[in-house]
Amino acid sequence: MIKHPIVTAGIILFLFAVAGVGLVALIHVLTAERILDNEHQALLQKLNALVPAETIDNDIVGDVVTVHAPEALGIPENRVHLGRLAGKPVAAVFTSVVPNGYAGRINLLVAVRVDGTLGGVRVVSHKETPGLGDKIEEEKSDWIYSFNGRSLGDPEIGKWKVKKDGGVFDQFTGATVTPRNVVAAVKSTLIYFRDHGDRLFQQAER
Repeated sequence: MIKHPIVTAGIILFLFAVAGVGLVALIHVLTAERILDNEHQALLQKLNALVPAETIDNDIVGDVVTVHAPEALGIPENRVHLGRLAGKPVAAVFTSVVPNGYAGRINLLVAVRVDGTLGGVRVVSHKETPGLGDKIEEEKSDWIYSFNGRSLGDPEIGKWKVKKDGGVFDQFTGATVTPRNVVAAVKSTLIYFRDHGDRLFQQAER
């Protein structure tokens, strides 16, 4: 007589557990696509800030190649987003890394136009000192905009340094390491594009 209520309770608990797992799985399926879409839109917004949407007609988020150039780009694998118009190259946006920031790694987006000029640079994430090194953020200062339109000829390659080191880029009071290493990383990305830019677009077309 006692067994039946226990069995019944066990079955009910089992059914609740199955229903719970099923509900979690259903929510995951229903939200996964939305999460992916939100991530896609967030990345697209960042890329379009560097490569304006009206200058390209391809899906710059999905048009990606992976390159292996840790010495030039700071990490073993670097994703490069390619912008095109009518099939012709417009710009490449590198997910470059400054491995030696003052407080660790600094993740960048570096947009290089097909003519070798910079479409812009943005800091994606960092751990630099608040009030000092965090001036690399566009929300904190306009320093990051000093790269706009620059190239390996403007300034000449030997001047791609902060002013303290004989270059043309400003440093921050009390925080020279951060801008010094960001400038070096952007310069290294430009050199990589100069040497391998054509190959990037050809590689993506295969």
